[in-house]
Amino acid sequence: MKKKKAVAADVLPPDVIEVVGAREHNLKNIDITIPKNRLVVFTGVSGSGKSSLAFDTIYNEGQRRYMESFSAYARQFVGDMERPDVDRITGLSPVISIEQKTTSKNPRSTVGTITEVYDFLRLLFARASDAYSYNTGKRMTKFSEEEIVENIYEKYSHKKISLLAPLVRGRKGHYRELFEDIRKKGYLKVRVDGEVKDLVPKMQVDRYKIHDIEVVVDRMAVTPDLKLRLSQSIQKSMQVGKGLMFLLLNDNNQVIQYSRQLMCEDTGISYEEPSPNAFSFNSPYGACPTCKGLGTVYQVSMEKVIPDWDKSIKDGGIAPLGEERDAYVFRQVQQVARKYKVDLKKPLRDLPEASLNIILYGNENGSDDTDIDFDQYNTSDRVYAEEFEGIIPQLKRWFGTGSSEPVREWAESFMELNTCSSCDGARLKKESLWFRVDGKNISELSEYDLDKLLAWFTNIEKRLSGKQQIIAKDILKEIRERLQFLIDVGLTYLTLNRSSKTLSGGESQRIRLATQIGSQLQGITYVLDEPSIGLHQRDNHRLITALQNLRDIGNSVLVVEHDKDIMMAADHLVDIGPRAGKFGGRIVAQGTPQEVLASHSDTAQYLNGEKRIDVPAARRKGNGKSLELKGAKGNNLKNLNVGFPLGKLILVTGVSGSGKSTLINETLYPILSKHCYDSKQKPLEYKSIKGLEHVDKVIEIDQSPIGRTPRSNPATYCGFFTEIRQLFAAVPEAKIRGYAAGRFSFNVKGGRCDACEGGGMRVIEMNFLPDVYVHCEKCNGKRYNRETLEIRYKGKSISDVLDMTVDEAVEFFQAVPYLFRKIKVLQEVGLGYITLGQSAVTLSGGEAQRVKLATELSKKDTGKTFYILDEPTTGLHFQDIQHLLDVLNKLVDRGNTVLVIEHNLDVIKVADHIIDIGPEGGDGGGRLLFEGTPEEMVNVKESHTAKFLKIELKAV
Repeated sequence: MKKKKAVAADVLPPDVIEVVGAREHNLKNIDITIPKNRLVVFTGVSGSGKSSLAFDTIYNEGQRRYMESFSAYARQFVGDMERPDVDRITGLSPVISIEQKTTSKNPRSTVGTITEVYDFLRLLFARASDAYSYNTGKRMTKFSEEEIVENIYEKYSHKKISLLAPLVRGRKGHYRELFEDIRKKGYLKVRVDGEVKDLVPKMQVDRYKIHDIEVVVDRMAVTPDLKLRLSQSIQKSMQVGKGLMFLLLNDNNQVIQYSRQLMCEDTGISYEEPSPNAFSFNSPYGACPTCKGLGTVYQVSMEKVIPDWDKSIKDGGIAPLGEERDAYVFRQVQQVARKYKVDLKKPLRDLPEASLNIILYGNENGSDDTDIDFDQYNTSDRVYAEEFEGIIPQLKRWFGTGSSEPVREWAESFMELNTCSSCDGARLKKESLWFRVDGKNISELSEYDLDKLLAWFTNIEKRLSGKQQIIAKDILKEIRERLQFLIDVGLTYLTLNRSSKTLSGGESQRIRLATQIGSQLQGITYVLDEPSIGLHQRDNHRLITALQNLRDIGNSVLVVEHDKDIMMAADHLVDIGPRAGKFGGRIVAQGTPQEVLASHSDTAQYLNGEKRIDVPAARRKGNGKSLELKGAKGNNLKNLNVGFPLGKLILVTGVSGSGKSTLINETLYPILSKHCYDSKQKPLEYKSIKGLEHVDKVIEIDQSPIGRTPRSNPATYCGFFTEIRQLFAAVPEAKIRGYAAGRFSFNVKGGRCDACEGGGMRVIEMNFLPDVYVHCEKCNGKRYNRETLEIRYKGKSISDVLDMTVDEAVEFFQAVPYLFRKIKVLQEVGLGYITLGQSAVTLSGGEAQRVKLATELSKKDTGKTFYILDEPTTGLHFQDIQHLLDVLNKLVDRGNTVLVIEHNLDVIKVADHIIDIGPEGGDGGGRLLFEGTPEEMVNVKESHTAKFLKIELKAV
């Protein structure tokens, strides 16, 4: 047997990856042969097993093999790498995963830093920029010793001069020791505060005055025969003056400065020789000292400190102080008020500004008498003098150096994040911003959209000096290549200073894709997870070209994707299904796209038009009410005025980067959230909004996980697990034993298994091998102890109920209306295949979003709820999109408003109302192109979405 297997492996073609017996998650022991150096697309309904095969099997096995190349000693310091549940994988080359979930949330991470373009920019500015004075704006100069000699002979030939080396500039002191030290070194004269004096023993100056002191290194006439002496004296002057020297013309006492460093001749300001770190906002050498390189600072908000000017200080008009009470801080305020005659019972608006400032800012804005006698906290017969700090300085101190996190968070609640006033959001210190290349500083270039930045760098050599051209040649080549790769994957609208935490999953994935194309690696297996997320149909061809380029240089590209264009562009298409969860995990069809189309699978039927999502017969008229937002100017929005008709399904469309998320997620949602819940989130700039009284609830449903631990599951998230536990607690046997509902929780002691603490699995630590998870031998994975499992409802234990699929649970709880209704909603959103106790970490983004939708559907609403969804079709198959639309239509039919930001034409074509923003991304977008129905939109020539929608509506 062993010999046969070896022969079979030997005769395998070298250009395929063979997977045998894959059983990870819901995979049904599948065997598949994947061609190498091809663009391979995995598709299928949400939850069918695509990611289980591509990521959890193929990628994880590649990573595990890489880790096993380390020594046993090194492996014990590396994270766990479990062996995937598969019999054999052959032909696997080194694997690189490009996922959605790895976006950095660090505020210091930007598009420029993660693509390394900013690193090359820093190098360019450190080596080939011109420096300008921040005082005069004039270009700075620096001299070598040879240049100084030539300059002196050119300008001051035959004149008598003195060469001075500065020792002290603008400092107080008597400097007795300094004078004695330079006298012992043989120098005869010094220049003190502009006057040349002889050095004498015990010489000193007034210690309380500010002085400038220079030592006279040489006095001579500028004649041709003294050129060597002048050169040596300049060298010595530079050495003593640490790179700075003065030339004094003896006839008129004029002083000329020369420096090895960059120096302003008018003001004497000098800059250090620039290094790449001087242009890094993540380095103390370059970061703005005020905001520490973040570009934003927390500042006390007077609106939060004094929310109501009609209240008095005594009644809590100053929010951090609160109402009058027996507390030390209030006794301080009372005594300050007594001394300065501040009426604590008067409304704040009636108090004189000077009186209020004393309470808010302390004595810095009040009297010169800063000491006040405060009573000792515990002893009334003792007094001591102390300066009154003021409420606002106290908030700043607690925020900056708070003794505990709760104190710091409390102080932060009275603050808001504003642009740093020192650097105006540029993140760098002012000296760094006065280095220019072709008149632009590094921050200005970081604000350009990437396509405009590439255009600026095109032919820049013509605008540089000869020396700069030689230095910058290789740097410019690297910058242009990297920018071109980013533009090739459709990211023309991004800027280098765009924070990485604001990027969508698709954007960050395409950035990493561009980085990999630029690395020019060969023989790699790349695994990508829906790179088309957030990409408009117009830019799909760019992404497809980028994937094909990655393939053409000699790599295998495996893509999990639902986009029709990418599926049809694949060399090899794999359809996994036929359904989701335990009803999936099989290969339904595979081959070229044409071969899969002939298979009549669900995917094939949607691709060839046998099945389609229908356009509604009539668009909803809404309830006649609307929200009217005016003057939206956040990011790239161009003073937008837009209406949101309520009681409709609203679609916000436009190319990537046109301003959709800025308008909805960063402007409209914070406004509604503040109105409904008094949220502290600050919206981007806008002028006014009308119609808020028509909305009493706003819900944002994204694709973030419903829980980050294995203990979280759909039953706990949706809230009906509590009712299931109460149902078990009401069983007669449970009542006899005295079991309460808490007994049936796997998160608290009592009813859960003590060995695994309710987890169902035990971790076996393997030292330098990965930890192994095994079913708990005591409860056999059931999570509960024997006594709890003996309580049965209709023959099922609490563990049996958690193992039920939603479909099974709907039937099981049909006689319990309050439970049936909540579980039935999960079935209606297309999640009948997941189990009630399925770990939240195993749910896909689309599944998590539909669990959230089901949770909201199961709640009683008022018909005045505003739902916001951002690209809900991510991770959804055509069939899943139909389920999603059914859910959204139910919400709208109840009188609610559903707003969806989307690129998917199947969703756009069923909208009641479309808001199209564009026409381009970045600076070329931010304008309202259209408001109205899909049928009306197709005639908008400027809209890219309209062109594709017209084709889609014709196909229906």
